[in-house]
Amino acid sequence: MGPAALVLRVLLLPLAVAAGCPEVRSLRGSWQLRSGNGSVSLRAEVPGCVHTALLCRGLIQDPYYRFNDVTYRWISLDNWTYSRTFKTPFDVRKWQKVNLVFEGVDTVAQILLNNVTLGRTDNMFNRYSFDITSVIQEVNFVEVRFLSAVSYAAEQSRCHKAHSIPPACPPPVQKGECHVNFIRKGIWKDVRIEAYNHYHLIYFSITPFFAKSAQQWYLEVESIFDVVSYKPIAGLVTVNIPKLQTQQTFSVKLQPGEGSIVLLVNINKSAAVEAWWPNGHGKQTGYNMTTTFMMEAGCQIEKFSKVYFRTVELVQEPIPGSPGLSFYFRINGRSIFIKGSNWIPADSFQDRVTYDTLRLLLKSAADANMNALRVWGGGIYEQDEFYNICDEIGIMIWQDFMFACALYPTNQNYLESVRAEVSHQVRRLKSHPSIILWSGNNENEAAIASNWFSIPSPDIGVYIKDYVTLYVKNIREIVLSEDKSRPFVASSPTNGLESIKEGWLSQNPYDTHYGDTHFYDYSSDCWNWTVYPKTRFASEYGFQSWPSFSTIEKVSSPEDWSYTSNFSLHRQHHDGGNIQMLQEIGRHFKLPQSPDPVKKFKDMIYLTQVMQAQCIKTETEFYRFSQSEIINGEGHTMGALYWQLNDIWQAPSWASLEYGGKWKLLHYFAQNFFAPLLPVAYEDKGMLHIYGVSDLHEDRKLTLRVLVYAWSSLEPVCTLDEEGVIAKAQSAVPIYKESISDLLERCRNCTRKSCVITFCLVGQDGLQSPTNHYFLSSFKDAVGLEKTQLSVTVSQQDDTYIFVLQTTAVAPFVTLDVGSIKGRFSDNGFLMTEKKKVIVFYPWEPTSVEELESSLILTSLLDIV
Repeated sequence: MGPAALVLRVLLLPLAVAAGCPEVRSLRGSWQLRSGNGSVSLRAEVPGCVHTALLCRGLIQDPYYRFNDVTYRWISLDNWTYSRTFKTPFDVRKWQKVNLVFEGVDTVAQILLNNVTLGRTDNMFNRYSFDITSVIQEVNFVEVRFLSAVSYAAEQSRCHKAHSIPPACPPPVQKGECHVNFIRKGIWKDVRIEAYNHYHLIYFSITPFFAKSAQQWYLEVESIFDVVSYKPIAGLVTVNIPKLQTQQTFSVKLQPGEGSIVLLVNINKSAAVEAWWPNGHGKQTGYNMTTTFMMEAGCQIEKFSKVYFRTVELVQEPIPGSPGLSFYFRINGRSIFIKGSNWIPADSFQDRVTYDTLRLLLKSAADANMNALRVWGGGIYEQDEFYNICDEIGIMIWQDFMFACALYPTNQNYLESVRAEVSHQVRRLKSHPSIILWSGNNENEAAIASNWFSIPSPDIGVYIKDYVTLYVKNIREIVLSEDKSRPFVASSPTNGLESIKEGWLSQNPYDTHYGDTHFYDYSSDCWNWTVYPKTRFASEYGFQSWPSFSTIEKVSSPEDWSYTSNFSLHRQHHDGGNIQMLQEIGRHFKLPQSPDPVKKFKDMIYLTQVMQAQCIKTETEFYRFSQSEIINGEGHTMGALYWQLNDIWQAPSWASLEYGGKWKLLHYFAQNFFAPLLPVAYEDKGMLHIYGVSDLHEDRKLTLRVLVYAWSSLEPVCTLDEEGVIAKAQSAVPIYKESISDLLERCRNCTRKSCVITFCLVGQDGLQSPTNHYFLSSFKDAVGLEKTQLSVTVSQQDDTYIFVLQTTAVAPFVTLDVGSIKGRFSDNGFLMTEKKKVIVFYPWEPTSVEELESSLILTSLLDIV
């Protein structure tokens, strides 16, 4: 990632309605950027980062092209300086205080104004404010002198004499930098001048609570000011929510220094409050709220906000018939099965991540029936727009703090930086109803419990002490003081309350009877549901695949288009990942043998996506059908968040959305395996079991329709309609059971190799589940599959395009690909058992029938040779 960046965002500023109100001026725009020895000098945009500035000026190629991530390593090893001259846009003498504010700096920098050092930065996740009242002039020269974060991290590691802080370096396959756990790093935000008298509003947050005893909603409205007056300032604050007939006025007094006001606003009991619900469970209703500050000195401030009402509980309590404790979320008093994925940064260069980028990715999550994402602790706290979109579309957020897969120092300077970071981020984010959990770190409890870093046993106590100091005595303490509306867990995976009981570090954080688990297994057969943990909550699990050829083509050259090319090895940042995909494919499919190397590469890409989709389908369906049962003391699984949703660049990974947002087959499968109503089949000791999985809020009486097809015919060999099946509300219950040998015999002597089972649930009022399927054998052993003639016609219908597919035989994993045309299909990678199927294409940018027809590649498993 870029070693130095300043990223700006225009914040919602209080509406000034009286003379003497704060002056706020952005320093956004054109700055000068130069390298350490001055050999590179150019104009650079702020917001921006060094890489994108060099790219914009044509001094480097796309950093994602081929091997450029290594070729351009010199950029992160150099020191860089941003500078600019600006005129002060106001009369300095009028103001008691003038600040230069940096919302985020990447990462290690010295800040100077008019050759006076204001201070230093070392944490990308902090907000830095420097008092420049005595330094600012009519014309000013500001400099941000960045040190190489790589060199700085190495120096910090050398200076840490107490004990080593592993890991020193990432695994070689990741091609990363060393000692990154010594710095808070990244690419960030806004730079501006603020001038004010008396007081200035810095943070404003609204947190809803529901008082059960009074059966009434109330809001905690918190405002934090910088008060420059030498004596307290009294005044009135009025909170008004017109749609809820709620208006309250409070007498307040601001104390000098950091003045804080906390107001408790009772919502009118006669108003019908509509709660905020996750996607699939109700509306995301928000209410307009105006908060007016009228103080005896200074100006009037009006703050316009959107307020949402929702409660969240993390339920950890005994389960009858099972040792351990439950681990599930209750939203507004309703237990919710968490369905979704894990979020990573959308780009290494955050200035390229626009609102539209975020909207596209998050809408794709909601369109695939997801209701939650976990913001992973190895990335960034996302920008405000990310959480705003999640609020609007009902995506719940499990929010990690940015500590992952490593141990960290706990010296005083480091802890002070972390405390400032946590306080800032919680204050910034706690108004968002989408955030339902704070989590201290990613996998660091597990790292110590499983001794990932081979720490000698006599020394382990020091690291346990560091762990408790950082995550419990600092991060947790601040979170609990800043936000009493949400649960906090110290790590993921964790045993939750059991981890606390064991001194915050459990012996086995992967225990299926407590908390959440992360699970990866690349050596077992992923079609075999028995290899998966019957856990309380699956917060990470996954398999890799390659992105589509159209995505790879943009960053490669023809010599790279082979599964074993240097490029293919270089792009793979998971040790043995390419081989693991081959092995997993080889269990159930014939490997491509085309003499044409490019076709062979494309066939491999297709098969990795088919394999990934089928593997994660099997695992997710297992978690969903385990939600209502306890087997051998395990079960009541109440969450499935696969790793991972999106991608940071064009490479093989666990993502279901490619860099740029294109849906892989996995994402199309997710749309079905996360459907609100779904029949799920599995086999146990020769018996076929079908469960009805429902997220619906009421029991539904349905018909289970089972069709058995021979691979050689589009006519079903037998059908079964099981009527009066009850899909229990928000549950998974068995609805059908039959021995497979009986089923095959009943169906004209079908065999495991010659037939496939499909099934769906049908109800009244058009209620219907997706059609699911159960494969009775591997495809490499299947008998009767015939090369099919697939044809398609394309037509336009309003803003969408209709693809009518026809086939002459049963076709597995039928895939439509329109290359780089941005958009998504209504379904993809499907089993085609009918002569005709209609698919809708939703474009994300203007296109045409002609463009779609010329770009379309239609593939089924039978096209792989």
